[in-house]
Amino acid sequence: MVRTRFAPSPTGYLHIGGVRTALFNWLFARRHGGQFILRIDDTDQQRNVAESLAPILHGFRWLGLNWDEGAEIGGPYGPYYQSEKLPRYQDAIRTLLDNGAAYWDYATEDEMKAERQEAEQAKKPFTYSRRWMAETPADRAPFEAQGRKAVVRLKIPREGKCVFDDRVRGRVEVEWTQEADHVIQRADGSALYNLANVVDDFDMKITHVIRASEHLSNTPRQIFIAEGLGYTPPEYAHLPFVAEPGSKNKLSKRKIADYLKHPDFKKLYEHGERIAKTLGLQIAPETFNPVVVAFYEQVGYLPEAIVNYLLLLGWSLDDKTEFFTAEEMMQAFSLDRINKAPASFDAKKLFSFQERYMNLLSVEQKVAMTLPYLQQLGLAQDKLADVVQAAADRIKIAGDILDYTAFFIPGDQLTYEEASFDKRLRAPAEAPGLLRKFAASLAELEPFDAPSIEKSLQDFVQAEGIGHAQIIHALRIATTGKAVGFGLFESLAILGKPECLTRIEGALARLA
Repeated sequence: MVRTRFAPSPTGYLHIGGVRTALFNWLFARRHGGQFILRIDDTDQQRNVAESLAPILHGFRWLGLNWDEGAEIGGPYGPYYQSEKLPRYQDAIRTLLDNGAAYWDYATEDEMKAERQEAEQAKKPFTYSRRWMAETPADRAPFEAQGRKAVVRLKIPREGKCVFDDRVRGRVEVEWTQEADHVIQRADGSALYNLANVVDDFDMKITHVIRASEHLSNTPRQIFIAEGLGYTPPEYAHLPFVAEPGSKNKLSKRKIADYLKHPDFKKLYEHGERIAKTLGLQIAPETFNPVVVAFYEQVGYLPEAIVNYLLLLGWSLDDKTEFFTAEEMMQAFSLDRINKAPASFDAKKLFSFQERYMNLLSVEQKVAMTLPYLQQLGLAQDKLADVVQAAADRIKIAGDILDYTAFFIPGDQLTYEEASFDKRLRAPAEAPGLLRKFAASLAELEPFDAPSIEKSLQDFVQAEGIGHAQIIHALRIATTGKAVGFGLFESLAILGKPECLTRIEGALARLA
């Protein structure tokens, strides 16, 4: 049975590139009727942030990438937290020591530094002399007597090569002389990533390791460890990284200031920022960043749109198919269609996926998505369905409902776009008089619906001998506080006659 895994470290928020890797693992397992495991790489206790784990797990659930075994749900091959497996790792390290694949090393940091400097001065590649190596109790005794502390290093061959077939990159060959004697156990007895990774993959019966290309350099040493422990290594597939917007450099959570120079990225960020500020959310790079999955959930993206976009970030079925249901993704996904080159993060394309998926929703579904945003601000909700229907495709992400707060507040709380108010109501001398006259027409109007309001306005401009623009703009500003929005007649009908008249009177009073 195919078994894949994703092993995030609880050191920060869920990176969009990491999610793409997890998605490919999830799809490969589903495609082959296998299982997807989520384990937690928390061997580095100094870097782990306990509160970061919950958002990571929540992010996967929000995206629909549910796991079959692992964190929080357990399974037959646990524990799934590396911090709980120290005795198991130490057993594996003893095995490597016993069979000569590893050794105790008593060199100090200064001694190792001196050897490196000597190699640099001689302009030669650094190869550790193993001068402070100890393989037997007798070897260790003199060093222990000096009070030295030992790490455990791999005893990498000094000749030959490591050869393996990568499911994305093809045949890979690495000369063993290019590998160092990597540390697998710290002086305090804790295990390092490469050792823990190999043991976990074996214990959890992982068949395919699908991971980012930056881990390619770890593969030879992990194969060496696996063979030293008598394991058959899993199959490997190293994915190209997700690149920066318009660049071939790796996408980073820490470089948002640079990415904001890219127009499409800036537009996407500022769209979300506007929503977040309305909600009173904290705006900080580490918590509000389009490179982080939480950004999209906060401002109201659809998880299906994010997943569909990430599927095509370095993978394609053909040159024309872009939109996939979850079932279609599972049926179509294969490792041989992964592009070997990095794929740039394209904010414009991601947003186009969101628009497409949003437009497929019913009014009822959009109401369910947008309702929490009104609830967070304590706004009235009785007109929500009408506003959603009238706004139609103007609501591109759920948080866009906050562009229409004028419909969910009492008229005396209405705020105005000052420049538009001055331009459309204060500057034109005839505007107040026309607005007062039309309000009188509205007061007599029955029924108060969009077609009736439109006819009333047509009759009014004809009777007054004016152009539509002379009353329409003033009317919109007076009733909604904004210069633009969805249809004016629908807007007035949704507000209702009493509210419209109250708001017009309030705008005229403001002028006076």
